[in-house]
Amino acid sequence: MITSMTKYSFILLNGQQEGFLEKLQEIGLVDITRSVKPVDKTSSELLSEVEKRQGLITALGRLELPEGMQERPLKGDLTQATEEALSRLTELEGQLKSAMKAEAEAAPWGNYSTEVLRKLADAGCPIRFHIVSAKAFDPAWEASHALQVISESDGKVRFVVAGEDGLPGEVPAPKLSTPETKKALEDLQEQIDSLKGTLLSARTRQGELEAANREMLADLDRYLATVAAVPAAENTLVTLVGYAPEENDAAVSAALDETGVFYLKEAARAEDNPPIKLKNNWFVRQFEVLTDMYGRPDYNEFDPTPYISFFFLLFFAMCMGDAGYGLLLVIGGILLRKVDSFKDMAPLITILGVGTFLVGIVMHTFFGVDIAALPWIPGWLKAVMITGTIAGFEAQMVLALVIGVIHLCLAMVVKTVYATRNNGFLESLGTWGWTLLIVGGVIVGALALFSLVPPAVTKWIIIVLGILSALGIFLFNDIHRNPLKNIGSGLWETYNTVTGLLGDVLSYLRLYALGLAGGMLGKAFNDIATMTLGDGGLTIGWIPFIIILVIGHALNLAMCCLGAFVHPLRLNFLEFFKNSGYDGKGRTYRPVKK
Repeated sequence: MITSMTKYSFILLNGQQEGFLEKLQEIGLVDITRSVKPVDKTSSELLSEVEKRQGLITALGRLELPEGMQERPLKGDLTQATEEALSRLTELEGQLKSAMKAEAEAAPWGNYSTEVLRKLADAGCPIRFHIVSAKAFDPAWEASHALQVISESDGKVRFVVAGEDGLPGEVPAPKLSTPETKKALEDLQEQIDSLKGTLLSARTRQGELEAANREMLADLDRYLATVAAVPAAENTLVTLVGYAPEENDAAVSAALDETGVFYLKEAARAEDNPPIKLKNNWFVRQFEVLTDMYGRPDYNEFDPTPYISFFFLLFFAMCMGDAGYGLLLVIGGILLRKVDSFKDMAPLITILGVGTFLVGIVMHTFFGVDIAALPWIPGWLKAVMITGTIAGFEAQMVLALVIGVIHLCLAMVVKTVYATRNNGFLESLGTWGWTLLIVGGVIVGALALFSLVPPAVTKWIIIVLGILSALGIFLFNDIHRNPLKNIGSGLWETYNTVTGLLGDVLSYLRLYALGLAGGMLGKAFNDIATMTLGDGGLTIGWIPFIIILVIGHALNLAMCCLGAFVHPLRLNFLEFFKNSGYDGKGRTYRPVKK
């Protein structure tokens, strides 16, 4: 449900807006119309500072610090000292990798003194380093040159030669000897440990960084609201526009009266483009994240979340189609409550798991096993399972199409109701025509199918519906326009509706197809795993049996979850929103607050 808003218009002396907005932040209920992005150099710098500090907080959280490490005091400004320490740590870790690589290159050459090599080179007797394959090495070289083999490993011979030699495989001498590289590694590791001790101290003060970041975000929000003020009376006055929920009128008005600022208030209208605050019960509120993925409704639209909450849950469960996977999702949702980054999504995952379990029972699949075929399943439970065929088609496939028709009919009814509320009955006759034709036709067809209405009555109902629908679609789709233009417009709309509606209905076959595919793939993994058992008995075949089941169903669960998220989202965002006329261009309610 969309919360009704009150519009507040404020008039202040130029220069008062900063202090006034601080008061509004304390109230925490008024949404000042403002940008959500930087608008000038100051706001860009504030945002940059926020992003920098948030990056430091994230980096501290990901930093791996050994247990039992001693803290080292952090000197100076917390933000600057943390940034410098993290930057220096990155630099030293890069040097450590280079030093480890140098050690690996120097190790096969043994111990030597780089100072002695330098002195020999200065005296005119340079020492040259060579690496050749064992097959290419000629022992006769040792008789003709001052040559010393250092090592033979990995099919390669490493040797050194004093003076000019002309032998193949010459390589640059390692910059450091093995003892020198080890000493460099020790020094670097000591510096890294010292920095990590400093960063451990920073991590213990991470709450200070987070508090400073929240304060900076509040400053940025207040600044954006400040620059949104409109100058008036030759810049001596400024005006601001804000919105607050109607239910908070008393509290907001009392707080504003204390500020002494002149303000006017009135009920917000759709043309004011007020912010949108959704008010739903606990169950529906879990699905608001899906509504926000598409866009919040305009002020004069309907809140699609209640419809999404039911149909997305149903569609997700049908696409999963396995009660066993539903249990895993329930367990996963419960465990995710303890993970800070996922605890907000945990209730939704649990709800989807419960729905998947219940629908999975109806679809009679449990970890790829057809439980309807099991003899020990009680009869009352089998009675709720959908099996067999209807008119030669799989019952589950027919169910998917029926649900699709109901979903689309509901969308048309919603479109008609809100078009009538916003535009009036006469301006909505075209919409009424299509709704009477399609929704009325579906209802009459269902009544006739189950023989609930006599054939003679059905005939007259169809005639009346046809006449009324034709009048709305072809003659009165726009009562301010020439009837001939209305007829042409009606014919074009008829073509688009007929071709589009058929495709929309067939789109719901994915509910059946995805559930069937997931169940068949689960059964395939079960069959492959069973093959490893052979004739049965306690054999080593149980090990691959368990491995195949675990890995196979884990992969199937992951693929099913992906498909069960994307395709139900598509059916709601495309088929339902298109046929309900949902626009979804509203802006989210964001009160200025501390």
